[in-house]
Amino acid sequence: MNSGAFDDLLTANAVFAAHFENAGLPARAARGLAVLTCMDSRINPFDILGIGPGDAKVLRNAGGRVTEDVLRTLVLGTYLLDVNRVLVMPHTKCAMAGFTEDEIHAKIGVEHGVDTRSLEFRTTDDQLASLRHDIVRIESYPLLPADLAVGGAVFDVDTGRLVPLAPEPNA
Repeated sequence: MNSGAFDDLLTANAVFAAHFENAGLPARAARGLAVLTCMDSRINPFDILGIGPGDAKVLRNAGGRVTEDVLRTLVLGTYLLDVNRVLVMPHTKCAMAGFTEDEIHAKIGVEHGVDTRSLEFRTTDDQLASLRHDIVRIESYPLLPADLAVGGAVFDVDTGRLVPLAPEPNA
């Protein structure tokens, strides 16, 4: 490890380990839940959803978007770790909903001199439409169980409230 760069974390871990109480906790999702959310450090799905260690599988990426890796992980979760429901939970004031792909590529290029155009960041100008798309992507994925419950809700970073996705009009 980089000398000193992680000392604060190792010190905090020593305190945590001294009071660690989760030894022997099963790897399975005790509440049958998988949560997909953003990597944003303002998001604490355990507190937001009233869950604790062992209750759920928590997946994170930029924007809380359904990617191939999320689908791979959900396949493992559903067949091996007792996941029977999935909550897709993006949040308000997300950079992935505040910038376009081109703007993010340009920003990184200008500020850091790195050409990121080989990546797709999955930005969106319509967060609710993207959430609906991601839910359909999970529901229609052929390797996931047909009875897997899938829902969506947006976490409001200003109020702490979770706003369930309303049904589509004419659906």
